[in-house]
Amino acid sequence: MLYRHRVLSLLFLLSMVTYLDRVCIAVAGPEMQKDLGLSPSQWGWVVGIFALSYALFEIPSGALGDRIGPRRVLTRIVLWWSAFTSLTGLVSNYYLLLATRFAFGMGEAGAYPNASSSISRWFPLAERARAHGTVWMASRVGGALTPLLVVPIVAAWGWRAAFYLFGIIGVVWAAAWYWWYRDYPTEMPGVTAAELAHIGDSSERRAHHALPWAQVVRSPNFWIILAMYHAYCWGSYFYVSWMPTYLRLGRGFTADEMKIYAMLPFLAGAVGNLTGGSLSDVLVRRLGLRNGRRFVAAAGLAASALCLFGTAVVENRLVAVGLLTLGYFSMDCMLPVSWAVCVDVGRRHAGAVTGAMNSAGQIGSFLSSVAFGALVDAFGGRYDVPLVLFSGCLLLSALLFLRIDASEPLIAGDAEPQH
Repeated sequence: MLYRHRVLSLLFLLSMVTYLDRVCIAVAGPEMQKDLGLSPSQWGWVVGIFALSYALFEIPSGALGDRIGPRRVLTRIVLWWSAFTSLTGLVSNYYLLLATRFAFGMGEAGAYPNASSSISRWFPLAERARAHGTVWMASRVGGALTPLLVVPIVAAWGWRAAFYLFGIIGVVWAAAWYWWYRDYPTEMPGVTAAELAHIGDSSERRAHHALPWAQVVRSPNFWIILAMYHAYCWGSYFYVSWMPTYLRLGRGFTADEMKIYAMLPFLAGAVGNLTGGSLSDVLVRRLGLRNGRRFVAAAGLAASALCLFGTAVVENRLVAVGLLTLGYFSMDCMLPVSWAVCVDVGRRHAGAVTGAMNSAGQIGSFLSSVAFGALVDAFGGRYDVPLVLFSGCLLLSALLFLRIDASEPLIAGDAEPQH
């Protein structure tokens, strides 16, 4: 196996563990709400507070990876979030739960920007969307596995046990990553000259230069990317934060039924990530960077908007699950493309730029989580109303993506070798 593919394998596992830990609280949510006496509005803050702290610390963690490398930064990130995953199982009231989840988000911030920084060092331009697609596909595999693991654990030992067990997995990954991974291909013993030539000379990326924010914020491209991802996360975060509760309380599925049906959108999302990333790389070679990125992403977002609106208005609960599944597939065709775009336009500052995009997105995630609970309370327990709002956000995101030009670097004169 080529060394860059071994790196991708470790990033695949990282992404799986990330979503095992994130989705755990959503699957255990109904039992936690009952045990701790939480209303829908309070639960909206519980699942949203993670996104808020994640957004606040995303840019510093991404920039730190650009400066000192993903090897050390990702090790710190995974150890931190693993500790607070386990500590979630110890909370006894609403306010302790908020504090713990805030700290969890603070620690996990920067995970995907640093994975993106690693991809920028280990993969040539024409393979990056597929590599990002593989990483995000793994997150959906992790999300699909979570209900299958958490529901039996909760049934046997209670919801607290799930958090204790999931916290251990990340520690194992962090040890393997720090022991084996190196920040640059030239530092890794055993990488062949042919693979180094294929990846391209990374010596230009070795010297760190702080991102010139004064120049970046004058770029319309930058603000469109941030607005696009913010609008997208209003729809996307529903699947990670509220979907299991929606299926249980909004559609009347039992815990065992939810275990199966909550898995389906994540499996479809896994396929969507791999499909969208691979298709974008093919179109980049045929249509160029600008159109090769935007066409796949905008089409996926528009289709997901229609599916989420359909979910809100259909009466049949199995049809609703089918639309949720198709909607996640469609929007996830966009996900690896958006992260590849940040590498395309950010170049050696990939960590900071992806961090900025994800910060904007996680603010949307936070607002959507709080809005979902508030709307359910305001409309007398109707779980369909927030989905209408989220479908509109996804349509807006699709329109914004059509205006993004991935061939235009944010820093003038910041050239990228075309490999």
